[in-house]
Amino acid sequence: MAAGAATAAALSYCLATRPVTAAIRGHTIGHGVNVPWMPLVLAGYLFATLGALLLAGDGRLRTLGVVLAAGALACSALWRLEFASTWCPFAAVASLLVLGWVRRPRAASSVM
Repeated sequence: MAAGAATAAALSYCLATRPVTAAIRGHTIGHGVNVPWMPLVLAGYLFATLGALLLAGDGRLRTLGVVLAAGALACSALWRLEFASTWCPFAAVASLLVLGWVRRPRAASSVM
């Protein structure tokens, strides 16, 4: 939670105080904000979003974390300059997996 809060604070500050750029790059849109220490901020973002899933007690959530981590690596390797643009659709599809997990019927817990 601390990693997510720190990352959100850094990104929010940069969005509020720096210009945002966007440009068409092939079949994607490259967009960005001049974020100092971007590798550290990106690592914080990935740790906050994927780390929670990878450390979850539920096996389906850990599987989702592995799938999302593989997707992040694939997006980064294939479209290094357009990572955010390629990651967003992938994350949207992954959110459907989370929706399925949230809406699944829960096993009745025994009350003592």
